[in-house]
Amino acid sequence: MALQGWRFFGVSATIIIYIGGVLFLSMNNIPGSHPKRPRIERFAEFPSFHSPRFPMPSRKMTIRWCRDLKYMNRDLPNYTDYRADFYTLPSDVSASLQASPMLTALASFPGSGNTWLRYLLQQATGILTGSIYKDYGLLKTGFPAENVCNSSVLLVKTHEWGGKSWAPFAKAILLVRDPEKAIIAEFNRQSGGHIGFASPDRYKRTKDWQQFVSNKLKGWELMNLSWARNFTGSIKVVFYDDLVHHTERELRAILDFLQFPVDETLLRCAILRKEGIFRRKKRLLSFDPYTEAMRAQVQARKRIVYSLLGRKEH
Repeated sequence: MALQGWRFFGVSATIIIYIGGVLFLSMNNIPGSHPKRPRIERFAEFPSFHSPRFPMPSRKMTIRWCRDLKYMNRDLPNYTDYRADFYTLPSDVSASLQASPMLTALASFPGSGNTWLRYLLQQATGILTGSIYKDYGLLKTGFPAENVCNSSVLLVKTHEWGGKSWAPFAKAILLVRDPEKAIIAEFNRQSGGHIGFASPDRYKRTKDWQQFVSNKLKGWELMNLSWARNFTGSIKVVFYDDLVHHTERELRAILDFLQFPVDETLLRCAILRKEGIFRRKKRLLSFDPYTEAMRAQVQARKRIVYSLLGRKEH
């Protein structure tokens, strides 16, 4: 009898443990019992970008700064009240502006290397750069002065053009890149973020890609000519190719234009660390995304703009 009792007890305990295990696993699989996934921010500049599959600079991608970054003028508030009657921006762009005789714009068509130049200048000066946009990806990875638009920062990023766009600025640096490369860079950025790439299949959607090139080419021309011809303040034109191949020379010229003293130690450090994490790596496509007609159109617009900017084609 005792032996049968122990057997009964053993079988009962096994059944109880099994049922308990099933209940535990079922409770853990109830919808909503897990912590919610963090919301993926949509960036102000790229409202269509939200996929976690695209590589973005992350907190793990630490930037080694040559010196701790700071504001030029700590007495100024980092944010100022937005005055709608003074400045008009697209509805998805949040910015605060304060007119200042010291405010310098870093103007460029998207995909022209604006973020990389901001990185270089922050390395070479130790001073924060601002932006009329609030890009959360940049805000968290090296540009804490995103959305700061007053003379507490070295200069302010903008992709806008037109009278209201340059009204707050006394000076401007116009960063110009070959439209063929700038358009592809912008296509990559809208598809894959700051350092990612568009899928090759997206280029093969002929109608979409052709329309993109046509629209962006017009924007590239308008952006550069608007600032070069109509901005009434002091302006310095910087070509992206020169910045790539003669980085130190161009940085010295930019700092001279900004009337910012060159710190030789910081400048050497900036050159040593010039690649950073915000410059997209090269990727060779197995096909040419531009048709002969598209390339002819791009080159024609490029010749007009470069000629007006005093750039000789090699």
